[in-house]
Amino acid sequence: MMFRIPESLETDRLLLRTFREDDWKDLHDYYSDEICTRYTAGRALDVNETWREVAIRAGHWLLRGYGPYAVEEKASKKVVGIIGLWYPLEWPEPEITWHLSRRYFYKGFAREGTRAVLNMAKEYMPEITFISIIHPENGTSIRLAETLHAQFEKMIHFRKGMWCLYRHQKQ
Repeated sequence: MMFRIPESLETDRLLLRTFREDDWKDLHDYYSDEICTRYTAGRALDVNETWREVAIRAGHWLLRGYGPYAVEEKASKKVVGIIGLWYPLEWPEPEITWHLSRRYFYKGFAREGTRAVLNMAKEYMPEITFISIIHPENGTSIRLAETLHAQFEKMIHFRKGMWCLYRHQKQ
């Protein structure tokens, strides 16, 4: 299948790539952690639910021609999270999303990977201005969005509450 974006990206410390079947094992660190999933899944997931979440993200590539990447730390070869393009039916517009396992917080991986995705998206999908939908209590993600020069646009009704919509700038 021909995708609209590259199947992998590299940064100094990260390999962002399409998913492999066994990625769910590393990603279960993220999905089984109630702190990590508080603003995404809303609760910790079991191994079967983690597998399905990874399968959904892999399937997004087939249905949309692009999708989120599994984020592999080059040094350890561990999948540390998910960063990429995301546009499920209930989303108002295509999003740039980021999710990392807690042990990889505050290492600059989210900023590094998301910056690579933003640069790639500007080249391969210049017609789209991507958003990020962020819970108003998720200060860490809000700071990252602002560091990446995303602008707060408005509050929207999303997932039975009010969420912040940030728009990433075309530079």
